[in-house]
Amino acid sequence: MSKKSRPKHNSAKKKGKNSGSSLKSLLYNYFIKHPKKALNAKQLVQKLKLKGKEEKIKSVLDKLENEEVIFNISEDKYRLDRFYKKKSKGSSEDTFVTGKVDMTRAGSAFIITDDIEQDVFVPAKHLKFAMDNDIVKVLITRQVSGRRPEGKIKKVLERASSQFVGVLRTYKSEAIVHITRGTAELQIFIENDQLNGAEDGDKVIVKLVTDGRDTKEVWGRITTRLGDLSDNDLEMNAILINAGFNIAFPEEVIKESEAISVTISDEEISLRRDIRDVLTFTIDPADAKDFDDAISYEVLPDGNFQIGVHIADVTHYVTAGSALDQEAYFRSTSVYLVDRVCPMLPEKLSNELCSLRPNEDKLCFSAIFTMDAKFKILDTWLGRTVIHSDHRFTYEDAQEVLETGEGKFSKELVHLNQIAKDLKQKRFKNGSISFETAEVKFKLDENSVPIGVYTKVRQDAHMLVEDFMLLANKAVAKFMSGLDSKKPVPAVYRVHDEPNLEKLTDLALFTKELGIVLNLDTPKNITKSLNDLALKAQSDDNLKMLQPMIIRSMAKAIYTTENIGHYGLAFDHYTHFTSPIRRYSDVLVHRLLAKNLNKVTRESLEELEVKCKHVSAQERKANDAERDSIKYKQVEYMKDKVGEEFEGFISGFIDRGIFVELKESRAEGLITYEQMDEVYISTGSSLKVTGKKSGKSMSMGDTIQVRLMDADMEKKRLEFKLIVSE
Repeated sequence: MSKKSRPKHNSAKKKGKNSGSSLKSLLYNYFIKHPKKALNAKQLVQKLKLKGKEEKIKSVLDKLENEEVIFNISEDKYRLDRFYKKKSKGSSEDTFVTGKVDMTRAGSAFIITDDIEQDVFVPAKHLKFAMDNDIVKVLITRQVSGRRPEGKIKKVLERASSQFVGVLRTYKSEAIVHITRGTAELQIFIENDQLNGAEDGDKVIVKLVTDGRDTKEVWGRITTRLGDLSDNDLEMNAILINAGFNIAFPEEVIKESEAISVTISDEEISLRRDIRDVLTFTIDPADAKDFDDAISYEVLPDGNFQIGVHIADVTHYVTAGSALDQEAYFRSTSVYLVDRVCPMLPEKLSNELCSLRPNEDKLCFSAIFTMDAKFKILDTWLGRTVIHSDHRFTYEDAQEVLETGEGKFSKELVHLNQIAKDLKQKRFKNGSISFETAEVKFKLDENSVPIGVYTKVRQDAHMLVEDFMLLANKAVAKFMSGLDSKKPVPAVYRVHDEPNLEKLTDLALFTKELGIVLNLDTPKNITKSLNDLALKAQSDDNLKMLQPMIIRSMAKAIYTTENIGHYGLAFDHYTHFTSPIRRYSDVLVHRLLAKNLNKVTRESLEELEVKCKHVSAQERKANDAERDSIKYKQVEYMKDKVGEEFEGFISGFIDRGIFVELKESRAEGLITYEQMDEVYISTGSSLKVTGKKSGKSMSMGDTIQVRLMDADMEKKRLEFKLIVSE
């Protein structure tokens, strides 16, 4: 095992004499006497005539900053913390808030908190040991009217994950596992007797022993050495583990799932609405193995027709409180990485018992709608059913039928598509917002190495399924909310708040320069403006780059017991009912619906809200993991192209430089300002920078030429250099 001198760090275990105490006093007194002066180490050397002590001064400045005597305002310049005179350590005048870490791609974070009205901004250097989704205690260090408060993390209260995957580096007295999650980096220190056979350079799984809450360092023990896996398997497993997901099911969960009978009893069928003789089919991706939704179509004797949305009855097999249920709740969602799925339920359930495979009887929870010839809904029925799927369509198969009007069940599919389009038209007329964004897909070889990149095209077949799922989700939410007009029955809703006006204002300033005025006076006008912008973006590449910005300006959809409606869909009532194989929220909704079909049953509101928060948090982690896997594959696809030139769009700005998204691969990378032809400064908008000498500007969406300088697989990061035209 290689042994090296470990890098310096503030060990909680080893304390020596502070040889710089006199220097510390000198600097302390200087800042107290000059509270408005901001100086860096070099300037302090000159002011205090401390030649040759610049490195020591930097070390002492760090200590004074940690003690909250001074703070770093910019470019390593420090000044007296304006809160310092008002407080002593632990004073009641300190302002602390508790919240969840929301990391940015720049490496800083926002702390989402209910303690104050605004989120708290925390620069990267003040994150301490916190990572995305951790619950933390934050000290407010700066509060300026009209701007977000700034702070520094004082303590990690709860870790989003207790185990991580990283690279081990060994030293004389202990070792360090280096963890990278997005832009965040974490060092976990390991005692030599906790290495579990791992050696320098190994990829390992490390479990936290202490997590930085009460010490100055994070300590752990290595549980697994991952040396025998391929690089791709290592990375995909690392993404899942670092996000807090189990990559394997516990043995008791597998045993429980394998013990479930595949036979459907006559007694069970007698308790359900039997629609096995009604035309039913599924429409799913070509590579799908779990089919959790099906659609039925029936013409009634009076000329009306019934459309059924049938969802796998997962709760028939997964009983509350069982080992299966506990593991499903812990995961709360399936995670879809580029080359694999980390499922919420074991394969026996997801791919067999609950998969609505063709030519098999299956148990479902259904929403059946009776409609007239003008597509008006005359009646809605909700309840448990038994179905028999007649056919499995892939999206491609169904699309071909819709385009040609020929093929199996063509008449029924074409009619269903007409209904779906009518539902969509009514939804947009009512104020629904178009959230069309490019979805990156990869062509992989037999070793999961990307050999091609393309953008998924959404066609009528996709939207047909989507609109009927929306209809069912809306119907279930409306039913639950209408059970008791005097006192709402606790239920799970999928809600979406109104957009962030501050972010929309920034967007409006930029679009105005492009000749597009956004009307932000009312929610209705905001909706119309954003949909008009989305329509223009279909034929304007520059405007397409604004679509992710529109989404970022929106509130995040969450699960909660408080029904505030869904702004993006323009629904007063909405929930998730249609994917219980892959979402635990839908499992909760199925159980609540089952209990309330014949009589009003009230669950504990507090317990249900706790579950909603957990499921929302897990969904966020899954989304982050899925994005990480896409970034990894994009960097892997680009790694052999270092030195080549590409065309791309400017997709964002941070303090260090400009983000660029390449047109072909949709891969995003950074041009640091050091790689630019001159100094660029912000002009009051986060969507534009201007050259200090030339006055030329670069804006979001601009097309530029770049050269790929580096493709860092470990950090999932591309670096570009701007190519300036002659």
